[in-house]
Amino acid sequence: MDYARLTDVMRRLALEAGDVIMEIYARDDFDVKAKSDDSPVTAADEAADALISAGLRAAFPDVLLVTEEQAASHTKQADTFLIVDPLDGTKEFINRRGDFTVNIAYVENGAPTRGVVYAPARGRMFYTLADGSAVEETGALDKAAPGTQEPIRVSTPDNAALMIVASKSHRDQATDDYINKYAAKDMKSAGSSLKFCLVATGEADIYPRVGRTMEWDTAAGHAVLSGAGGAVIRFDDHTPLTYGKDGYANPFFIAHAPGVELKKP
Repeated sequence: MDYARLTDVMRRLALEAGDVIMEIYARDDFDVKAKSDDSPVTAADEAADALISAGLRAAFPDVLLVTEEQAASHTKQADTFLIVDPLDGTKEFINRRGDFTVNIAYVENGAPTRGVVYAPARGRMFYTLADGSAVEETGALDKAAPGTQEPIRVSTPDNAALMIVASKSHRDQATDDYINKYAAKDMKSAGSSLKFCLVATGEADIYPRVGRTMEWDTAAGHAVLSGAGGAVIRFDDHTPLTYGKDGYANPFFIAHAPGVELKKP
């Protein structure tokens, strides 16, 4: 894989998808449908999926592409592939809370090694460079050329005063019970894959997810966090979270800076 080209393509497609999403977000009303699993889908999900899929297939025709909106048609399994959630945080989008993202990632040998997370309503964009390191781009976010790329790095956590981030739309008692095992200085709520990015930038130390997710929800954020020195592990046995699983469903997991003294379930 030409990683420099991959970075350029993923970045540009994320920005283009963000424009499509924000055009629909600005409308007075938009249709919301239910998928077979009762999760919501909007015209923005579908339009962004079509744009990103076409762009990735044109640029990398020989690489398997997995996307949320085409999940029912994915019959192939591989340990190296592109994976996309064109609009992560659909509930945040519907409720106009802004915490939604475009996620594009490249998985190699079961691990997400490159990715981009773009939050168009927040004007924040995180991605991996060709060498795998993670940055947050600031400035105009011009599609033609990257602006200032600020390297990002996980925190050196204080285990007596941890910064914890948790889901805004999927918070439950099981999550709270686990969080209560830690000495927390403060708690943040965020939607979509932004939670991974808050750990990647050191704005949070740990993000536990005790709930259902799919690989397209997590791969891009996982890649960014890995590029910033962090890790994502299974909740049950603390082994690395892997990708290319049957059905692309994730177990519960913990995203964290390495210095966090992890608690067992």
